[in-house]
Amino acid sequence: MKLDATEYPRRRGQLMSQLCENSIAIIPAAASHVRNRDVEYLYRQDSDFYYLTGFDEEEGVLVLIPGREHGEYVLFCQEKDKQMETWTGRRVGPDAAPEVLGCDDAFPVSDIDDILPGLIEGRDRIYANLGVSPEFDQRLMGWVNHIKSQVRNGSRPPREFCGLDHILHEMRLIKSDAEVDVMQRAAEISAEAHCRAMQMVKPGMYEYQLDAEITRTFMAAGSRWPAYPSIVGAGENACILHYTRNDMEIRDGDLVLIDAGCELDYYASDITRTFPANGKFSPEQKALYELVLQAQYAAIDEVKAGKHWNDPHDAAVNVLVSGLIDLGLLEGTLEANLESGDYRRFYMHKTGHWLGMDVHDVGEYRVDGQPRMLLNGMVLTVEPGLYVAPDDDSVDARWRGIGIRIEDDVVVREDGCEILTRAVPKTVEEVEALCQQGLD
Repeated sequence: MKLDATEYPRRRGQLMSQLCENSIAIIPAAASHVRNRDVEYLYRQDSDFYYLTGFDEEEGVLVLIPGREHGEYVLFCQEKDKQMETWTGRRVGPDAAPEVLGCDDAFPVSDIDDILPGLIEGRDRIYANLGVSPEFDQRLMGWVNHIKSQVRNGSRPPREFCGLDHILHEMRLIKSDAEVDVMQRAAEISAEAHCRAMQMVKPGMYEYQLDAEITRTFMAAGSRWPAYPSIVGAGENACILHYTRNDMEIRDGDLVLIDAGCELDYYASDITRTFPANGKFSPEQKALYELVLQAQYAAIDEVKAGKHWNDPHDAAVNVLVSGLIDLGLLEGTLEANLESGDYRRFYMHKTGHWLGMDVHDVGEYRVDGQPRMLLNGMVLTVEPGLYVAPDDDSVDARWRGIGIRIEDDVVVREDGCEILTRAVPKTVEEVEALCQQGLD
């Protein structure tokens, strides 16, 4: 599933309409990275570059010049090279790029030192994401310094650099209907993978075996790779928030926490479910699980246009702290625990984050020092959890080593929210029934 090609010119036009007059915006493609020796990591395009071009080749540079007489969209890309394409794959090339990608001009990236300074010269402002790639920043400054060195010959260098990320990332924060459609499909694929893991789990398996089944399900359904390294934590490993070793044996009585989501056409999904390896929650596991689930319900109820970013988190915290007091894991009143923050030893993260082309997507969480208002089309996760450290002597031993998180992806709407990941069961009864299928 891919976005319609009309999305990209619309985005470029929207971005350029917000740039100052007589300016230029420059965005490089992502660099490739060596994994070890002669082996590179699988290439993944920079999200900002892909958002504006839909072009996934490396060594490219996007240039946007609002109002340029000969065309506003200029692309530098790799030339066609039959010998190199035999080794590394086909390239679009500058000759075909205008037709294939819709650019007004395309040049070989090997000629960028000769051409780009001429496009920069005479512009008042350069918009760029400075600090993302120090190597590219150095090249950019070299082009500007070259223009400055020609001032006596009449060259006019730009007067200032402006950050492009704020404007562009505010655009990315609000998803179009087409983007939501892709994210819905990514969520459906990830939901299938989580259900498959619940059906397969049994004591004696290894975490990496579930990890492998998740990745297989992603790829069989059309996703090229996970949106982030999958977390498969059994037993005490579920208390490690970003656990990715995934190499331990799953034991009878363990809970298994899986935080995994696929990427589809550069859009991420992000789901967490926690389930019993033997198909049955213990009384302590069930008590904490149902508390986290109630906290998630309360948080989801707060996701709607006009609410603020912190409202879902505050709702989840109130439920969690009240429940921990009732269970005897915390002492004192709700108000006292909220003020002291003592609950953070059991719940140390926020209840969600933006979701989009990056799993922790771009966009500010606060505006003018205050939590920002939720708007129609924003996409976020809702993921409360509880983690009782295995060495926490302040609680009874029966609670120790239990880690639980429940996470869904939701789209903000005017009258509430749309849950993209609704296909994954999460009530105790549904989860136990699914897990027991593989044990029968």
